[in-house]
Amino acid sequence: MSFFKACVWMLIATMSCGVFADEKIKIEKSTFHLFLLVGQSNMAGRGKIEAEDKEVVERVLSLNKDGKWVAAVDPIHFDKRAAGVGLGRTFGILVSKKYPDITVGLIPCACGGSPIGTWVPGAYHKQTKSHPYDDAIKRARLAMKDGELKAILWHQGEGDCSAKSAPLYEKNLSELIARFRKDLGMPELPVIIGQLGKFKKWNSYRVMVDKAQRDVVLKDRNAAFVGSDGLTCNPDQVHFDAASLREFGKRYFEAYLKLNSDQRSAVAK
Repeated sequence: MSFFKACVWMLIATMSCGVFADEKIKIEKSTFHLFLLVGQSNMAGRGKIEAEDKEVVERVLSLNKDGKWVAAVDPIHFDKRAAGVGLGRTFGILVSKKYPDITVGLIPCACGGSPIGTWVPGAYHKQTKSHPYDDAIKRARLAMKDGELKAILWHQGEGDCSAKSAPLYEKNLSELIARFRKDLGMPELPVIIGQLGKFKKWNSYRVMVDKAQRDVVLKDRNAAFVGSDGLTCNPDQVHFDAASLREFGKRYFEAYLKLNSDQRSAVAK
């Protein structure tokens, strides 16, 4: 991208929802494709930020904490001070390259440390001092005034790898997806679910959560599962590192393309 274009997009991205610096340039709702990013810290991203993560990319925006569209430069999440590189920005860049006539709008709503039990109406998550589900719905509806929601990207489950939570995970995840679709008025909304990290030997509860996620996808024609094979972690052995999150964003993108292709095929039949 030229220096001039970069400057224009920096100006554009600092304006409020639906308004550009140049009044002749508008976000067209039909070509502003939105993606809701939800889950816990591995969706928010804890990768180390490098120069490439701060580059302004044309037609890739993010809804900031104040509900304004800004350039999607990492960290796009703001759940905790540790927020860093996530998978969402890479995903958005690849979508924008695939579809040159659209603008991508990322809606970051992940909350580090949030078990799935906090992703229900009214639930409060102490770590981030937020209401994960209620806040996500509020921000999604705000964004949908400007564009069209195309998919939900979900990465969560580490907070439910326990004797108490793991056996209930499939039921809770299925209900969460149904609730998102109902509350956002989109019964066929695609949902992409990422696999937990394979940084160390899994215990039986991680195996149980993994199976639950796979089973939810098997029963839902508008859902996809993204594997984490080969991805590596930060020294904490908990969070994907920056390189792996960029790769994960690519895998989510490929899953999104396949879902779109499958849906078009179903319509054609």
